[in-house]
Amino acid sequence: MQVLITGGAGFIGSHLADAHIKRGDTVVALDDLSTGREENVAHLKSSGKFKLVKGSVLEREIVAGLMQDCALCYHLAAAVGVYTIVEKPLNSLMTNLKGTEVVLELADKYRKKILLASTSEVYGKSNKFPFREDDDTLMGATDKSRWSYAYAKAVDEFMALAYYQEKKLPVIIVRFFNTVGPRQTGRYGMVIPNFVRQALLNEAITIFGDGHQSRCFTYVGDVVEAVMRLAETPQALGQVVNVGNNSQEISIEDLAKKIIELTRSKSRLIYIPYTKAYPLGFEDMERRVPDLFKIKSLINFQPKTQLDEILELIIADKKKKLGDLYKY
Repeated sequence: MQVLITGGAGFIGSHLADAHIKRGDTVVALDDLSTGREENVAHLKSSGKFKLVKGSVLEREIVAGLMQDCALCYHLAAAVGVYTIVEKPLNSLMTNLKGTEVVLELADKYRKKILLASTSEVYGKSNKFPFREDDDTLMGATDKSRWSYAYAKAVDEFMALAYYQEKKLPVIIVRFFNTVGPRQTGRYGMVIPNFVRQALLNEAITIFGDGHQSRCFTYVGDVVEAVMRLAETPQALGQVVNVGNNSQEISIEDLAKKIIELTRSKSRLIYIPYTKAYPLGFEDMERRVPDLFKIKSLINFQPKTQLDEILELIIADKKKKLGDLYKY
């Protein structure tokens, strides 16, 4: 089977490519390398089953050519990360809205199955925990660009479901909750890579806000297993499905302390108010906890990798990348 992964040189996309090639499939990754990196997929080139196409989901002719030849498309390409969204809201909106429009239109033209990556951000500021797929959402005001990503991904979901309902396009939507693991970069505000890097270099660990905001983290390998199984499950078509971990919820402050302990770091914690880190009026979600009833009923999914193991894997990966900067 030939698989198309938009955003295939990115963090999740590259791990998904690994898994499909290991299974014997052929993978074509489309990536403009704005957030993805060639080094994430360099090891796949010798397999003879992988091809990286440098281009954007906004380039209709490129997407059309690739869509014709695939049996399944994972649409992961998106402008991601708080910094990217806050600093370049127009570019983020164009990529996330128009890119999805192009992918869905061409998937419909060639009748291809699509698995669309969405996000827990669509739950907005809701405080009804855990988040269930059919819950109402509560978005922030439109004059706060921080919420533009959530709005865009919500519209992506509406578009995908409309294609399913009106045109019978086989579509599955997954909402990712704080996916972490090796290859994730801290360039765009991702918390664990930043904390691990700071700890290994004995730098001050920077916590935005008071550190009481909490998250549940999901290992990328568990996420990849979930989306591949969902893609093969007929009952998942036309569904919105949470993909995450609902155990070991931890505050950002306690996460930093745990990373200091695991790395035996001399780092200290410093707290930076949101007003100094982001534009005026920035808002964050206090908690993100998924309800996993639907995914368990569909594919009997339960995340296997616990937080300490996740952190050890990320620490080992970051040590290699830091090289001489990290004193073993």
